[in-house]
Amino acid sequence: MANNKNQHYVPKCYLKAFTLDSDGKAINVYNIDRKKLIPLAPVKNQCSRDYFYGKDEKLEDAIQFLEQSYGIALSELLQTPTKFCEHHKIVLKRFWLFQYLRTEASSLRAMEMSEGIGKYAGLSAEEFNLGIKDAVNISMHNYAECMQIVDDLKVCLIKNHTDLPFITSDDPAVLSNRWHLNDVRAKYFSFGLKASGNLLFLPLTPQLMCLAYDGDIYSIKHKKGWIEIRNKNDVKYFNEHQILNCRANLFLKEKRHAAFLHESYEAIQSSRNPVRHKMNYAIFDRAEGEYKRYKCIEFNEENAQKYEDVIIHSETIHHQPTSWPSIIQWRDRGSVYTDGSRAGYVRRPFTKNTGSKFYKEAIRTTKFV
Repeated sequence: MANNKNQHYVPKCYLKAFTLDSDGKAINVYNIDRKKLIPLAPVKNQCSRDYFYGKDEKLEDAIQFLEQSYGIALSELLQTPTKFCEHHKIVLKRFWLFQYLRTEASSLRAMEMSEGIGKYAGLSAEEFNLGIKDAVNISMHNYAECMQIVDDLKVCLIKNHTDLPFITSDDPAVLSNRWHLNDVRAKYFSFGLKASGNLLFLPLTPQLMCLAYDGDIYSIKHKKGWIEIRNKNDVKYFNEHQILNCRANLFLKEKRHAAFLHESYEAIQSSRNPVRHKMNYAIFDRAEGEYKRYKCIEFNEENAQKYEDVIIHSETIHHQPTSWPSIIQWRDRGSVYTDGSRAGYVRRPFTKNTGSKFYKEAIRTTKFV
Protein backbone atom coordinates (compact mmCIF):
# COMPACT_ATOMS: atom_id res chain seq x y z
CA MET A 1 0.00 0.00 0.00
CA ALA A 2 1.33 3.45 -0.95
CA ASN A 3 2.18 5.67 2.02
CA ASN A 4 0.84 8.89 0.47
CA LYS A 5 -2.75 9.25 -0.67
CA ASN A 6 -2.28 12.73 -2.19
CA GLN A 7 0.20 12.13 -5.02
CA HIS A 8 1.64 14.96 -7.13
CA TYR A 9 2.19 14.58 -10.87
CA VAL A 10 4.21 17.81 -10.77
CA PRO A 11 6.18 17.30 -7.56
CA LYS A 12 6.40 19.76 -4.70
CA CYS A 13 10.21 19.56 -4.89
CA TYR A 14 9.93 21.02 -8.40
CA LEU A 15 7.29 23.66 -7.66
CA LYS A 16 9.11 24.83 -4.51
CA ALA A 17 11.41 27.17 -6.47
CA PHE A 18 8.32 28.97 -7.81
CA THR A 19 6.61 29.40 -4.43
CA LEU A 20 6.52 32.48 -2.22
CA ASP A 21 9.92 32.80 -0.50
CA SER A 22 10.75 29.36 -1.97
CA ASP A 23 9.29 27.75 1.15
CA GLY A 24 7.09 25.29 -0.77
CA LYS A 25 3.80 26.40 0.82
CA ALA A 26 2.03 28.98 -1.40
CA ILE A 27 2.16 29.70 -5.12
CA ASN A 28 0.48 32.14 -7.52
CA VAL A 29 -1.70 30.26 -10.01
CA TYR A 30 -2.90 31.71 -13.31
CA ASN A 31 -5.88 29.78 -14.66
CA ILE A 32 -5.96 30.10 -18.46
CA ASP A 33 -9.71 29.44 -18.84
CA ARG A 34 -10.67 32.13 -16.37
CA LYS A 35 -7.70 34.34 -17.27
CA LYS A 36 -7.37 35.05 -13.61
CA LEU A 37 -4.54 34.95 -11.09
CA ILE A 38 -5.26 33.03 -7.89
CA PRO A 39 -2.75 34.42 -5.40
CA LEU A 40 -1.03 32.31 -2.77
CA ALA A 41 -2.81 29.04 -3.48
CA PRO A 42 -1.66 26.09 -1.31
CA VAL A 43 0.97 24.02 -3.10
CA LYS A 44 -0.39 20.83 -1.56
CA ASN A 45 -3.50 21.22 -3.74
CA GLN A 46 -1.68 21.83 -7.03
CA CYS A 47 -1.11 19.14 -9.68
CA SER A 48 -2.18 16.27 -7.45
CA ARG A 49 -4.76 13.51 -7.21
CA ASP A 50 -5.58 10.82 -4.72
CA TYR A 51 -3.47 7.77 -5.57
CA PHE A 52 -2.56 9.21 -8.98
CA TYR A 53 0.10 6.50 -9.34
CA GLY A 54 -2.04 3.84 -7.68
CA LYS A 55 -1.15 2.07 -4.47
CA ASP A 56 2.14 0.43 -5.43
CA GLU A 57 4.62 1.20 -2.65
CA LYS A 58 7.64 0.22 -4.80
CA LEU A 59 6.58 2.63 -7.53
CA GLU A 60 6.10 5.38 -4.97
CA ASP A 61 9.59 4.73 -3.57
CA ALA A 62 11.10 4.87 -7.07
CA ILE A 63 9.37 8.19 -7.75
CA GLN A 64 10.61 9.63 -4.47
CA PHE A 65 14.16 8.58 -5.33
CA LEU A 66 13.99 10.42 -8.68
CA GLU A 67 12.54 13.51 -7.04
CA GLN A 68 15.18 13.50 -4.32
CA SER A 69 17.94 13.17 -6.93
CA TYR A 70 16.50 16.18 -8.76
CA GLY A 71 16.22 18.21 -5.55
CA ILE A 72 19.83 17.48 -4.59
CA ALA A 73 21.12 18.31 -8.09
CA LEU A 74 19.22 21.62 -8.21
CA SER A 75 20.44 22.59 -4.74
CA GLU A 76 24.04 21.87 -5.72
CA LEU A 77 23.74 23.89 -8.92
CA LEU A 78 22.26 26.88 -7.11
CA GLN A 79 24.90 26.78 -4.38
CA THR A 80 27.94 25.94 -6.55
CA PRO A 81 27.12 26.73 -10.19
CA THR A 82 30.70 26.11 -11.33
CA LYS A 83 30.25 22.40 -10.65
CA PHE A 84 27.87 21.53 -13.48
CA CYS A 85 29.01 17.96 -14.06
CA GLU A 86 27.87 15.00 -16.16
CA HIS A 87 25.94 13.58 -13.21
CA HIS A 88 23.84 16.76 -13.00
CA LYS A 89 23.18 16.61 -16.74
CA ILE A 90 21.95 13.02 -16.62
CA VAL A 91 19.75 13.74 -13.58
CA LEU A 92 18.18 16.78 -15.25
CA LYS A 93 17.54 15.01 -18.56
CA ARG A 94 16.03 11.96 -16.93
CA PHE A 95 13.93 14.09 -14.59
CA TRP A 96 12.68 15.95 -17.67
CA LEU A 97 11.74 12.64 -19.29
CA PHE A 98 10.00 11.35 -16.18
CA GLN A 99 8.10 14.63 -15.82
CA TYR A 100 7.22 14.62 -19.52
CA LEU A 101 5.64 11.16 -19.20
CA ARG A 102 4.06 11.48 -15.77
CA THR A 103 1.69 14.48 -15.79
CA GLU A 104 -2.08 14.40 -15.80
CA ALA A 105 -1.99 16.19 -19.16
CA SER A 106 0.17 13.42 -20.62
CA SER A 107 -2.15 10.73 -19.24
CA LEU A 108 -5.25 12.52 -20.49
CA ARG A 109 -3.70 12.79 -23.95
CA ALA A 110 -3.09 9.04 -23.90
CA MET A 111 -6.72 8.47 -22.88
CA GLU A 112 -8.02 10.74 -25.64
CA MET A 113 -5.80 8.98 -28.17
CA SER A 114 -7.03 5.53 -27.11
CA GLU A 115 -10.65 6.69 -27.32
CA GLY A 116 -10.00 7.94 -30.85
CA ILE A 117 -8.44 4.65 -31.91
CA GLY A 118 -11.34 2.71 -30.39
CA LYS A 119 -13.87 4.87 -32.20
CA TYR A 120 -12.13 4.52 -35.57
CA ALA A 121 -11.80 0.77 -35.06
CA GLY A 122 -15.52 0.50 -34.34
CA LEU A 123 -15.00 -0.69 -30.76
CA SER A 124 -17.20 0.21 -27.83
CA ALA A 125 -15.88 1.97 -24.74
CA GLU A 126 -16.13 -1.31 -22.85
CA GLU A 127 -14.01 -3.09 -25.47
CA PHE A 128 -11.35 -0.40 -25.79
CA ASN A 129 -11.08 1.97 -22.87
CA LEU A 130 -7.97 3.33 -21.17
CA GLY A 131 -8.52 4.89 -17.75
CA ILE A 132 -6.22 7.54 -16.32
CA LYS A 133 -4.58 5.15 -13.86
CA ASP A 134 -3.95 2.69 -16.71
CA ALA A 135 -2.38 5.51 -18.71
CA VAL A 136 -0.21 6.50 -15.74
CA ASN A 137 1.00 2.94 -15.23
CA ILE A 138 1.83 2.62 -18.93
CA SER A 139 3.81 5.87 -18.73
CA MET A 140 5.76 4.67 -15.70
CA HIS A 141 6.67 1.41 -17.45
CA ASN A 142 7.63 3.37 -20.56
CA TYR A 143 10.00 5.46 -18.47
CA ALA A 144 11.63 2.37 -16.97
CA GLU A 145 12.18 0.93 -20.46
CA CYS A 146 13.40 4.07 -22.22
CA MET A 147 15.05 6.26 -19.57
CA GLN A 148 18.22 6.48 -21.69
CA ILE A 149 16.41 7.81 -24.75
CA VAL A 150 17.43 11.43 -24.09
CA ASP A 151 20.93 10.75 -22.73
CA ASP A 152 22.58 11.60 -26.08
CA LEU A 153 21.27 15.17 -26.06
CA LYS A 154 23.54 18.01 -25.04
CA VAL A 155 22.37 20.08 -22.09
CA CYS A 156 23.00 23.58 -20.77
CA LEU A 157 21.64 25.90 -18.10
CA ILE A 158 20.34 29.37 -18.93
CA LYS A 159 20.73 32.09 -16.31
CA ASN A 160 18.09 34.80 -16.63
CA HIS A 161 19.51 38.25 -15.86
CA THR A 162 16.41 40.20 -16.93
CA ASP A 163 13.70 41.54 -14.60
CA LEU A 164 11.17 39.17 -16.20
CA PRO A 165 10.79 35.65 -14.79
CA PHE A 166 10.65 32.22 -16.33
CA ILE A 167 7.20 30.81 -15.62
CA THR A 168 6.19 27.18 -15.26
CA SER A 169 2.98 25.17 -15.58
CA ASP A 170 1.02 22.02 -14.83
CA ASP A 171 2.84 20.35 -17.77
CA PRO A 172 6.31 21.90 -17.48
CA ALA A 173 8.55 19.42 -19.35
CA VAL A 174 8.18 20.61 -22.95
CA LEU A 175 9.26 18.75 -26.07
CA SER A 176 9.69 20.92 -29.16
CA ASN A 177 11.69 20.83 -32.38
CA ARG A 178 12.62 23.96 -34.28
CA TRP A 179 14.05 22.06 -37.25
CA HIS A 180 11.08 19.73 -37.59
CA LEU A 181 8.54 22.53 -37.37
CA ASN A 182 10.27 24.58 -40.07
CA ASP A 183 11.86 22.27 -42.65
CA VAL A 184 9.66 21.36 -45.62
CA ARG A 185 11.02 17.79 -45.66
CA ALA A 186 9.44 17.14 -42.25
CA LYS A 187 6.07 18.68 -43.15
CA TYR A 188 4.14 15.41 -43.16
CA PHE A 189 5.85 13.86 -40.16
CA SER A 190 5.28 14.17 -36.45
CA PHE A 191 8.21 13.85 -34.05
CA GLY A 192 8.85 11.79 -30.95
CA LEU A 193 11.59 11.34 -28.39
CA LYS A 194 14.09 9.91 -30.92
CA ALA A 195 13.65 12.67 -33.50
CA SER A 196 16.38 14.76 -35.07
CA GLY A 197 16.26 18.35 -33.88
CA ASN A 198 14.58 17.83 -30.52
CA LEU A 199 14.63 20.57 -27.92
CA LEU A 200 13.72 19.88 -24.28
CA PHE A 201 12.69 22.80 -22.06
CA LEU A 202 12.29 22.73 -18.27
CA PRO A 203 12.23 25.89 -16.12
CA LEU A 204 14.06 25.15 -12.86
CA THR A 205 13.52 28.51 -11.12
CA PRO A 206 12.28 31.94 -12.28
CA GLN A 207 15.93 32.71 -13.10
CA LEU A 208 17.12 29.31 -14.36
CA MET A 209 16.13 27.20 -17.38
CA CYS A 210 17.36 23.75 -18.40
CA LEU A 211 17.71 23.26 -22.16
CA ALA A 212 18.66 19.96 -23.80
CA TYR A 213 19.23 19.86 -27.56
CA ASP A 214 20.37 17.85 -30.56
CA GLY A 215 23.99 18.85 -31.08
CA ASP A 216 23.94 17.67 -34.72
CA ILE A 217 21.50 20.46 -35.60
CA TYR A 218 21.86 23.29 -33.10
CA SER A 219 24.82 25.35 -31.96
CA ILE A 220 24.38 26.96 -28.55
CA LYS A 221 27.29 28.98 -27.24
CA HIS A 222 27.92 28.38 -23.56
CA LYS A 223 30.66 28.53 -20.96
CA LYS A 224 31.06 25.21 -19.14
CA GLY A 225 27.39 24.48 -19.75
CA TRP A 226 26.10 27.90 -18.63
CA ILE A 227 24.54 30.68 -20.70
CA GLU A 228 23.66 34.14 -19.44
CA ILE A 229 20.80 35.98 -21.16
CA ARG A 230 19.88 39.65 -20.85
CA ASN A 231 17.40 39.89 -23.72
CA LYS A 232 13.81 40.08 -22.48
CA ASN A 233 12.52 38.63 -25.73
CA ASP A 234 14.47 35.44 -25.06
CA VAL A 235 12.62 35.06 -21.75
CA LYS A 236 9.29 35.67 -23.48
CA TYR A 237 10.01 33.08 -26.17
CA PHE A 238 11.01 30.46 -23.59
CA ASN A 239 7.80 31.23 -21.67
CA GLU A 240 5.74 30.76 -24.83
CA HIS A 241 6.43 27.03 -24.64
CA GLN A 242 4.91 26.84 -21.15
CA ILE A 243 1.86 28.81 -22.26
CA LEU A 244 1.35 26.66 -25.35
CA ASN A 245 1.92 23.37 -23.54
CA CYS A 246 0.06 23.82 -20.26
CA ARG A 247 -3.28 22.14 -19.72
CA ALA A 248 -5.02 24.49 -17.28
CA ASN A 249 -2.65 26.44 -15.01
CA LEU A 250 0.51 28.52 -15.16
CA PHE A 251 2.59 29.22 -12.05
CA LEU A 252 4.23 32.47 -11.03
CA LYS A 253 6.54 33.12 -8.09
CA GLU A 254 5.90 36.82 -7.55
CA LYS A 255 2.51 38.49 -7.83
CA ARG A 256 4.10 41.68 -9.16
CA HIS A 257 4.63 39.86 -12.47
CA ALA A 258 0.92 39.07 -12.88
CA ALA A 259 0.40 41.71 -15.59
CA PHE A 260 3.39 40.37 -17.54
CA LEU A 261 1.98 36.83 -17.38
CA HIS A 262 -1.50 37.95 -18.41
CA GLU A 263 -0.11 39.93 -21.36
CA SER A 264 2.06 36.97 -22.38
CA TYR A 265 -0.93 34.65 -22.39
CA GLU A 266 -3.14 37.08 -24.29
CA ALA A 267 -0.45 37.45 -26.97
CA ILE A 268 -0.06 33.69 -27.59
CA GLN A 269 -3.40 32.09 -26.67
CA SER A 270 -4.64 31.98 -30.28
CA SER A 271 -1.65 29.79 -31.16
CA ARG A 272 -2.65 27.07 -28.70
CA ASN A 273 -3.79 23.97 -30.56
CA PRO A 274 -7.43 23.06 -29.78
CA VAL A 275 -6.48 19.35 -30.03
CA ARG A 276 -3.20 17.59 -29.24
CA HIS A 277 -3.53 14.73 -31.71
CA LYS A 278 -5.48 13.74 -34.80
CA MET A 279 -6.49 10.36 -36.19
CA ASN A 280 -5.66 9.35 -39.76
CA TYR A 281 -7.89 6.71 -41.35
CA ALA A 282 -6.33 4.95 -44.38
CA ILE A 283 -7.89 2.23 -46.56
CA PHE A 284 -6.20 -0.33 -48.80
CA ASP A 285 -5.61 1.19 -52.23
CA ARG A 286 -3.57 -1.30 -54.27
CA ALA A 287 -0.76 -3.82 -54.14
CA GLU A 288 2.67 -3.06 -55.60
CA GLY A 289 4.65 -6.29 -55.64
CA GLU A 290 5.08 -7.42 -52.06
CA TYR A 291 3.93 -4.07 -50.69
CA LYS A 292 0.51 -2.56 -50.04
CA ARG A 293 -0.45 1.07 -50.59
CA TYR A 294 -3.07 2.80 -48.48
CA LYS A 295 -4.77 6.15 -48.96
CA CYS A 296 -6.22 8.43 -46.31
CA ILE A 297 -9.94 9.15 -46.43
CA GLU A 298 -12.40 10.90 -44.14
CA PHE A 299 -13.64 8.70 -41.34
CA ASN A 300 -17.39 8.19 -40.90
CA GLU A 301 -19.69 5.36 -39.83
CA GLU A 302 -20.35 4.32 -43.45
CA ASN A 303 -16.65 3.97 -44.22
CA ALA A 304 -16.05 2.09 -40.96
CA GLN A 305 -18.54 -0.57 -42.07
CA LYS A 306 -17.56 -0.57 -45.75
CA TYR A 307 -13.78 -1.18 -45.50
CA GLU A 308 -12.06 -3.99 -43.67
CA ASP A 309 -8.37 -3.54 -44.59
CA VAL A 310 -7.55 -0.23 -42.89
CA ILE A 311 -4.74 1.45 -41.00
CA ILE A 312 -5.52 3.79 -38.10
CA HIS A 313 -2.70 6.17 -37.24
CA SER A 314 -2.61 8.68 -34.40
CA GLU A 315 -0.54 11.80 -35.08
CA THR A 316 0.61 14.21 -32.39
CA ILE A 317 -0.09 17.88 -33.09
CA HIS A 318 2.80 20.07 -31.97
CA HIS A 319 2.61 23.72 -31.04
CA GLN A 320 4.32 26.29 -33.25
CA PRO A 321 5.77 29.22 -31.25
CA THR A 322 5.81 32.71 -32.72
CA SER A 323 9.60 32.85 -32.52
CA TRP A 324 12.63 31.19 -30.91
CA PRO A 325 15.16 32.38 -28.33
CA SER A 326 18.15 33.97 -30.03
CA ILE A 327 20.61 31.62 -28.32
CA ILE A 328 19.29 28.61 -30.31
CA GLN A 329 21.35 28.82 -33.50
CA TRP A 330 21.79 26.41 -36.42
CA ARG A 331 24.92 24.30 -36.41
CA ASP A 332 27.28 24.87 -39.32
CA ARG A 333 27.02 21.82 -41.59
CA GLY A 334 24.34 20.37 -39.36
CA SER A 335 22.71 17.10 -40.33
CA VAL A 336 19.70 14.82 -39.85
CA TYR A 337 19.29 11.08 -40.45
CA THR A 338 16.58 9.11 -42.25
CA ASP A 339 16.03 5.75 -43.94
CA GLY A 340 13.38 7.22 -46.23
CA SER A 341 10.51 5.52 -44.40
CA ARG A 342 7.56 6.91 -42.45
CA ALA A 343 9.78 6.71 -39.36
CA GLY A 344 10.97 10.13 -40.47
CA TYR A 345 14.16 11.73 -39.16
CA VAL A 346 15.93 10.34 -36.11
CA ARG A 347 19.07 11.26 -34.18
CA ARG A 348 22.36 9.57 -34.97
CA PRO A 349 22.43 7.10 -32.02
CA PHE A 350 19.13 5.60 -33.20
CA THR A 351 20.40 4.78 -36.68
CA LYS A 352 22.57 1.93 -35.43
CA ASN A 353 21.64 -1.76 -35.20
CA THR A 354 18.15 -1.18 -36.63
CA GLY A 355 18.28 -3.32 -39.76
CA SER A 356 17.56 -0.23 -41.88
CA LYS A 357 20.00 1.72 -44.02
CA PHE A 358 20.09 5.30 -42.78
CA TYR A 359 21.71 8.16 -44.64
CA LYS A 360 22.66 11.68 -43.65
CA GLU A 361 21.07 14.84 -45.03
CA ALA A 362 22.22 18.43 -44.54
CA ILE A 363 19.81 20.65 -42.62
CA ARG A 364 19.97 23.32 -45.39
CA THR A 365 18.90 26.30 -43.29
CA THR A 366 18.16 28.35 -46.42
CA LYS A 367 15.27 25.95 -47.17
CA PHE A 368 13.39 26.64 -43.93
CA VAL A 369 9.85 27.98 -44.15
